[in-house]
Amino acid sequence: MKKTVVILLVLVFAVSAAFCGGSKEEASSGKKSYTVGICNFVDDASLNQICDNIRSELEAIAQKRGVEIKIKYDNCNADANVMSQIIANFIADKVDVMVGVATPVAMQMQAATEDNGIPVVFAAVSDPLATGIVASLEAPGANITGTSDFLDTNAVMNLIFALNPDAKKIGLLYDAGQDSSTTAIATAKAYLKAKGVDVVERMGTTVDEVILAAKALIADKVDAAFTPSDNTIMTAELSIYEMLAAAGIPHYAGADSFALNGAFLGYGVDYANLGKVTGDMVAEILLDGAKPAEMSVRTFDNGTATVNVETAAIMGYDYEALAAKFGPYCTKVVPITTAESF
Repeated sequence: MKKTVVILLVLVFAVSAAFCGGSKEEASSGKKSYTVGICNFVDDASLNQICDNIRSELEAIAQKRGVEIKIKYDNCNADANVMSQIIANFIADKVDVMVGVATPVAMQMQAATEDNGIPVVFAAVSDPLATGIVASLEAPGANITGTSDFLDTNAVMNLIFALNPDAKKIGLLYDAGQDSSTTAIATAKAYLKAKGVDVVERMGTTVDEVILAAKALIADKVDAAFTPSDNTIMTAELSIYEMLAAAGIPHYAGADSFALNGAFLGYGVDYANLGKVTGDMVAEILLDGAKPAEMSVRTFDNGTATVNVETAAIMGYDYEALAAKFGPYCTKVVPITTAESF
């Protein structure tokens, strides 16, 4: 009798194991399963491009490698309390990798994973060294690595003066609270000071404040305006590009997505490609056993100037003439039209 009971218990445990399996096995498909938690900082064109391309790249890799990669996505809308809760939820859900889109999210994820060791891959962190997120770009040194949208500010300044060599007053439009703006604005001010050009700084932390700042730049009669890869201004771009264009003020910005939302010119980072590479890095950690501490931070500057031809036309500029002026200072010049959403 005892022998029969033992045999039955063994069978019960065997059946239970077959159905429960490990946390990474899907009983229905037999595929290895992983979970990735993505937190977006704010709903804007640049960051949405990144998230969409991370997702599509991971889906493609999962299909190719015969695994399942589940995505848990959330957006904190620049609210630090919401961000903390999202990250806490990811930890409770035992995600295999966290992805922090933009500097504030990356910093919060880094702090939240120091003890549990969950790998973190950041996206669009403009200056991961200055913010202390990594020890070095080549060897981050902890459980975090990712992609940076560091901007070659001097290259954008060169474009401003390629179009208007006689510019005497340049407006800097940004959010002082954005880490992505700190280094770029300091670099722009040093460049302009060396040229003896007047600088007007206007700032905003909300869409309404940015609209007021743009109106102030118009009243200041600046010759051009510059914005780095600043998420606050990106969010407000659709609300300000027409008034700047109507006033004859070209708005130069640090990403092609600004031009997609109406800015005169976006330079540098291709956020769609940045998102794709971020997805590749996540897959390297999940599927190939790569360690974030040893994975170099990937940087992007493809030297492309993206000109919004509709905005340029409002200002009386011909695209071919602009391409001829900008060409010597870029890898390439490409035209784009305004997209309300993408």
